[in-house]
Amino acid sequence: MTTTMSGIQRYAKTPRAWEALARPEVVGRQAHTLLLMANGRRSEMELSLLLGADVTDLAARLQQRGYLQLQTLSPAVVADDDTSMVA
Repeated sequence: MTTTMSGIQRYAKTPRAWEALARPEVVGRQAHTLLLMANGRRSEMELSLLLGADVTDLAARLQQRGYLQLQTLSPAVVADDDTSMVA
């Protein structure tokens, strides 16, 4: 999981990613799946677990190409978010 002193970094789609979702052949199947899952609330580790493979390199490439952006959530937001997942 990518963390900073101020919080956890999560991947979110950019406007370019939203456009690519309509045309999966533009980015390829694995990248398309990652773009679908990147919602600004999932960390790199969570995305890797969901996709069943390490997404570190792919996420970095998509970020460099303008499809993903990193958002840093404060620890308080993360704590609130994590408790909402409990049933």
